[in-house]
Amino acid sequence: MEKQAIRDRVEMIRSKREALVKLLEQPDIGMLRIDVNQALEEMDDLIAEFDEIFPAADTNG
Repeated sequence: MEKQAIRDRVEMIRSKREALVKLLEQPDIGMLRIDVNQALEEMDDLIAEFDEIFPAADTNG
């Protein structure tokens, strides 16, 4: 897979993160809160790792 394709997918994931944050703010999600919280943590970890491996200044395909 090309680096740019990976970047595009990670950006798509990054853009959808806010939907999970909004879901977490809902008072009536019950036990789903645990799963949403874990998903956010894992998403943040993966994005941080991606940013470490492919810094934003590194735009060479």
